[in-house]
Amino acid sequence: MARAVITGIGAITPVGLSARESWASLLGGRSGVRPLSRFDASPYPVRIAAEVRGFDPLAVISRKRVRRTARFAQLAIAAAQEAVTDARLPPLPQITDRVGVTIATALGGIDVVDSEAPRSDGRAPARVTPFLLPMLISNMAASAVSIHFGLRGPSNTSVGACASGTIALAEARRWIHTGEADYVLAGGTEAGITPTVWAALCALGALSTRNDAPERASRPFDLHRDGFVYGEGAVVFVVEREDLARAREAHLYAELAGAGMTSDAYHETAPQPEGDAAAQAMRLALAGAGAQAEDVDLVVAHGTGTPLNDAAETRAIKLALGSRASKVPVSAPKSMVGHMIGAAGALDALVGVLAIRDGRIPPTINLETPDPVCDLDYVPRQARAARVRLALANAFGFGGQNCVVAVRAAPGR
Repeated sequence: MARAVITGIGAITPVGLSARESWASLLGGRSGVRPLSRFDASPYPVRIAAEVRGFDPLAVISRKRVRRTARFAQLAIAAAQEAVTDARLPPLPQITDRVGVTIATALGGIDVVDSEAPRSDGRAPARVTPFLLPMLISNMAASAVSIHFGLRGPSNTSVGACASGTIALAEARRWIHTGEADYVLAGGTEAGITPTVWAALCALGALSTRNDAPERASRPFDLHRDGFVYGEGAVVFVVEREDLARAREAHLYAELAGAGMTSDAYHETAPQPEGDAAAQAMRLALAGAGAQAEDVDLVVAHGTGTPLNDAAETRAIKLALGSRASKVPVSAPKSMVGHMIGAAGALDALVGVLAIRDGRIPPTINLETPDPVCDLDYVPRQARAARVRLALANAFGFGGQNCVVAVRAAPGR
C-alpha cells in the first residue's frame, strides 16, 4: 500500500496571504482578530472577526471566473495555486487523470445568499445572477479548483462542519492508499462572514464578546474564555504517493500517516462532555499510523475558546494519551486565526506539518489565567523549540462529527 506524503502547502489566512507568511505570524504569536470590516456590525453584540484582509482574487483568477465564483472558492483556488507551485508537480496535462481534488467547507457560498437576496422580491427574478446556485453549493470550491487546473481525477466535497478540513485529508490519504489517485489537492476553505450568519451566531451565543480588545478575544483553555472568534480562509495541501515524490526528488514535508473519525451522537452544537468519541478518533488516527500514545510529540488542538469545548477536549486528550498526555505540548492556533470552520482542521494539520519541519511549536496566545479543568501543557504565549516527529491535528464539528489526522516526519528525514 502506497504511503501518502505531503509535498506542497498553500494557505490564505487571517494572519497571512501565503503559507510562509501565515506560519511566521503563528510562530510570532500575532493575532488576526480585528474589528469586523466586511459589513456594518454596529447593530450586533459581536463586532470582531478574524478576516482575511488584502486578498485580491484577480491575482490568480480571471475577472470572468471571479464573477462566477463565491469567496470560499476563490480562497481555495489561491491556496491550491500556492500548493501546486510549492510542490513543483510534473506538468499537469501529463498527469491530469491521476490528480484528485477534495476541498471541504461547511457553509459554502452562503455569502452569495446575502448579496443576492435583496435583488429578488418575488417579482423580478431576472435581477438575480444566473450563477447564484453554482456559486452557492458547497462542491464548487473543489469544482473550481479542478476547472482552474484542468484536473480530471476524483473530486469530492466533505461537509463536516468544523471537522471538514481534516475529513478532506482523510479522504486524500484513502485515495492514495487505494490507488484512486496518485496526487490529491486536499484541504478546507470557508468564507461565511455575512450579516445573516452573524445574526445566527449572535443568537446562538457562541462568540466572544470582547469587542474592545479583539486581539485578546480568542483565548482557548483560559479560565476567562467566553466563546470563539469567527474566522475565514483556506488551506490546501498536495498529497502524493511517496514513491512518485521520491522518484522526482520532491520535498517531503511529512507523511499523512493516519486518520480517525467518530461521532459524539450527543447534541447539535455541544460536545460530548467526557470526550469519549473525540478520544476514540485520536486513538484511531494513531492506529492508522501504526503508532502509540508514547510516539506523540504534539497535539494541535481544536481549541475553540468555548467553555464546553476546551474542557471536553482536555478530557479527550487525557483519555487518548493516558499518562503521556501531561508530557505532550498542546497548541491552539485558533487563539490567533479564530475559528476558520471548514478550513480549521486543515489549518491545524498545517501547524503539525510545519512543526515537524522546523522543530518549533506555535503558542496558544491569551492564555493568561489557567483553568483548573484545563491542566495540560498548552504552550502559553510564546513559541517553543521542540523535536516533533508525530503530531495529531484535532477537529471536532457541530453535530458531534470528529476527525483527527496524524502527520509524521517522512521516512528517511
